[in-house]
Amino acid sequence: MTEIEAATDHITMNDFLWTRPDTPPVATLLMAHGAGAPMDSAFMEKLATALGEHRIAVARFEFAYMAGRRTGGSKRPPPRAEKLIAEFQTALQALLPVAEGPILLGGKSMGGRVAAMLGGGGSLPSRVGGVCCYGYPFHPTGKPDADWRMAPLEEAKRPVLVLQGDRDPFGSKPELDEISLPDHVSLTYLEDGNHDFGPRGKSPATLDGNIGIAARETAAFAASL
Repeated sequence: MTEIEAATDHITMNDFLWTRPDTPPVATLLMAHGAGAPMDSAFMEKLATALGEHRIAVARFEFAYMAGRRTGGSKRPPPRAEKLIAEFQTALQALLPVAEGPILLGGKSMGGRVAAMLGGGGSLPSRVGGVCCYGYPFHPTGKPDADWRMAPLEEAKRPVLVLQGDRDPFGSKPELDEISLPDHVSLTYLEDGNHDFGPRGKSPATLDGNIGIAARETAAFAASL
């Protein structure tokens, strides 16, 4: 199901790592990685595979700073999220001619935040139906008293789905229970999940189960648009 459209040592932000379902997709998700892990990390692989099982085609891409690490570049930290919006927009333009069905913008952690930022732009193609955030970084890890990153969610001009672990240090369920989200933002919790949706060993939940729920909820979200 997975196809790499460029050799991994020559990946740029315009080269996609595809995971396609065996039947025509109900939507195509353009998905960006988090701040510290590439598009083919274990989490991204598991999530893309699960999404494919729910008939969501996934096109993963890397921001330039991450792609540069594959060619021996330094492991410098990512730019500010605002500076990555243009790269996400360029990836979207490259995807449009080859995507099947409606398009979802999404990403892991920082990638989801940038997707939501792009979703607040005024010139989105009509084919973009919504935004999916997998582990949204509501605040810096473990710092709920810091400024919350609500603006991308509040200003999005498309419906937003947030999939969040109960125990996510970037925004846990007890913390999120204390705030109100805009009506166009829906939130699904993954039982006992951390930022990568993984539960603790004593939990009845499993990582694969939580990722499966995230994929199922994404498919239901796509069908509702």
